Amino acid sequence: MTEAGPDKAITVKTPEEIQVMYEANQIVAGVLSMLKQEMRPGLTTLKLDTWAEEYCRDHGAEPAFKGYRGYPAALCVSLNEEVVHGIPSRKIRVREGDIVSVDFGTRYKGFFGDSAVTIAVGEISEEVQRLLQVTNEALYKAIAQVQIGKRISDISKAVQNHVEGNGFSVVRQFVGHGIGANLHEGPEIPNYVQKQASPRIQKGMVVAIEPMVTVGTCKVKVLRDRWTGVTADRKLSAHFEHSVAVTSDGPVILSERKK
Repeated sequence: MTEAGPDKAITVKTPEEIQVMYEANQIVAGVLSMLKQEMRPGLTTLKLDTWAEEYCRDHGAEPAFKGYRGYPAALCVSLNEEVVHGIPSRKIRVREGDIVSVDFGTRYKGFFGDSAVTIAVGEISEEVQRLLQVTNEALYKAIAQVQIGKRISDISKAVQNHVEGNGFSVVRQFVGHGIGANLHEGPEIPNYVQKQASPRIQKGMVVAIEPMVTVGTCKVKVLRDRWTGVTADRKLSAHFEHSVAVTSDGPVILSERKK
């Protein structure tokens, strides 16, 4: 789940806290892997939400998004032109050729996990395959910048350069964030370079990096439900996210899904 807003405090975690966050994020990873495996035409987005919450609670965690600032579900499910925060519904069914972004968070032993993946349903065009590939590549190029002493702007630059260099656009209205004992902590992680100075990356920080990439305009509108963000031109969007810890040995992807 993304958030843009006033600066929040940046916290650093102990190795023991990072281990708990790894466990929280591995539950998220299990949810996303399960949804990817089960995704098929005809499923309602509410069914995906039900499966996600059941898996989470069965593994001893609570769904982080449910009730957060009034969000009504455990899972964010965003189809096609929906960028983020799509609300699950019994009326909406996944169709052949859709791309479905699923974003999930957990609260486990006092700490949070957060990750997202965009899943293709059946056959998709080469352009849509490129959208998913470039967005996922941008995430990993950004993660490579998670090094002690670098700046948050190095993460932003890696995303923007790769996305725009491949002819796509970067959403600016929503950003990544720090994560820890709170779902959203400082610093904000924009997917584009801002003019102001950005914080140094410190050992023990944990950041949720989440490129949101569009085929057309970077502009987004929020629907009347006050949650679902859609591209202003209604062209396709993709979203990938990992929670990443800063260590002396480089970035550690806490939410990496096992093959």
